[in-house]
Amino acid sequence: MRKTYLKLLIVLPALIILASCSKDPVFTDNETNVGSSRVVYFPSVQIKGNRLIIIDQGGTFNDPGVEAKLKGTDVPATVSGTVNANVPGVYNLTYSASSPDGYAASDWRTVVVMSNSAQVSNNDFSGTYTRDNGVNVYWTKVARGVYQVDNPGGAGVGVGFIVTLVNYDANKISIPRQLAFDPSIGGLNTISSNSEEYNATAVPVTVKYALTAGGYGTQVRNFIKN
Repeated sequence: MRKTYLKLLIVLPALIILASCSKDPVFTDNETNVGSSRVVYFPSVQIKGNRLIIIDQGGTFNDPGVEAKLKGTDVPATVSGTVNANVPGVYNLTYSASSPDGYAASDWRTVVVMSNSAQVSNNDFSGTYTRDNGVNVYWTKVARGVYQVDNPGGAGVGVGFIVTLVNYDANKISIPRQLAFDPSIGGLNTISSNSEEYNATAVPVTVKYALTAGGYGTQVRNFIKN
């Protein structure tokens, strides 16, 4: 037993000496590393100008552009989507930029091309619309073919959620993609419509559309004009 203890006493100091001689890991702080961690940079993309732009048919769409940066330096941005200023409609543009590591960022803009037809000039869709749940929605005409709609979802808590709706051609309507303050969430909400139908010859006039907006579901909403 004494021999065993003696061997252990000899081995342990040797291990302590070896451990004390090993080098500490080297950490480097620079543009690409902080200690042993690799630094990753994300791009940023921010549109210039208005998020919602309305032009007349046959006019010119001058894209205000976008600011894209990586590590504080300007980088190229790509645009998906196009605008045909000769064809009435709602056009969505997405601006994107990416880093060499494959991280991406994007921003968006909506452009509405308004028909030059006399019908759009003569239409007046302003008034009160009642959803089939009994809640009222209020349309106010603010320009040729352009309306402010209060409570577009016909929701009991939606009063004060004011968005822009366009009658861009004949009886065609749309809530183009936009940001608007939604009192029901106490902040900005991104909203747009789809499956729209405005029946101006029905008695009473009927309106249908579905919304794409946080917290509003995807069902088609039915209204009649008072």
